[in-house]
Amino acid sequence: MSPQPENSQLAHVVPGAEYSTEERKTLLRIARQAIESALEGSTLSLSVPCQHLAEPRGVFTTIYVREALRGCVGYPLAIAPLYRAVADTARSAAFEDTRFWPLTIQEFPELGISLSVLSPLSPIIATEIEVGRHGLLVELHGRRGLLLPQVPVEHGWDCITFLEQTCRKAGLALDAWQHGAKLSAFTAEIFGDRDLC
Repeated sequence: MSPQPENSQLAHVVPGAEYSTEERKTLLRIARQAIESALEGSTLSLSVPCQHLAEPRGVFTTIYVREALRGCVGYPLAIAPLYRAVADTARSAAFEDTRFWPLTIQEFPELGISLSVLSPLSPIIATEIEVGRHGLLVELHGRRGLLLPQVPVEHGWDCITFLEQTCRKAGLALDAWQHGAKLSAFTAEIFGDRDLC
């Protein structure tokens, strides 16, 4: 059984969610501080906010400037305590996503942040995939592609297109999911600055 949040967090539980409002605010604050400290060239000092946020979890951080996507980087596997993974992926999304120029200090005041905290991965077959509920990881011959649960919804994809586009993300043939690729699914708890206004 997972450790429960500290008592101070329990008063603000989000219905049906694993993370309370206060925990969400803490994670978003850590992401923002990680980016700000990198822009200022200062050291980010992190202490364990609570035991629940110290559990290893996969997480993706997505950043926006004036509502436009500006970066998205994540850890699909639980390789670090969640609060540290948030700090690492926030910095990477801001400065290391090769699709975009590094974030500038002038853009920082208009920065929006969204976090997707992932459940553990579990094997799945194609007919069990639920668009809008599942994120997907496709693996074959050392290649891996991952798409978050919100991606097919945003693009209006059906399940087959979702599978094909995840294969494409891995650099595989679109039908690799039918020819030996390993499929794993996960769910994500997604929240951002706008949700907590």
